Amino acid sequence: MTINTEDMLNSILASISRIDYIKPEDIPGIDLYMDQVTTFMEKNLQSSKRYPEDKILTKTMINNYAKNNLLPPPVKKKYSKEHMFLLIFIYYFKNILSINDIQTLLQPITGKYFDTDEDFDLTAIYNEIVKLEMDQIVPLKKDITRRFNLAKESFSQCPEDEQPFLQLFSFISLLSFDVYVKKQLIEKLIDELPRENSKGRGKEPKE
Repeated sequence: MTINTEDMLNSILASISRIDYIKPEDIPGIDLYMDQVTTFMEKNLQSSKRYPEDKILTKTMINNYAKNNLLPPPVKKKYSKEHMFLLIFIYYFKNILSINDIQTLLQPITGKYFDTDEDFDLTAIYNEIVKLEMDQIVPLKKDITRRFNLAKESFSQCPEDEQPFLQLFSFISLLSFDVYVKKQLIEKLIDELPRENSKGRGKEPKE
């Protein structure tokens, strides 16, 4: 098996450098109907797709989020800019967290900062979070390179033709372990949050 791990690493680092986000000013200043919401998300988050046929958000998903109290209901079937911020958070969280965990995490946000006249609102929260995340790009690239180099040093006693795949397996395992530990930490932190609406917590909706 021939695997050019150096090229793979360079490709990964390049893709991390290109990570973008939906800026608040990119979101239309008018409320949107469902079809407009899904079209906007599809256009602006398509770079995060694994496969071209994947869907970013569907009508069913958004309706489920509203039913499960992750998202305040639309007003006259229209979604505001603040709805869009919450949908972006949900889109990223749902890759690693359960719907119930996201509900627990977002309830304090929607309860205090959604549709408020205060200066500190969901826009301010979104901007702050994005800034924190973008500041992690360089450290993240360094950490991934470090793990890659560790993996390259593994299985040195194996036959040379078997090393590339086993070293790739090591690299994936190191990245997976990091995700596993951080997921455990996130879940523990969420479990410590007060449950404001435990009666509203139900089965995981299908997407």
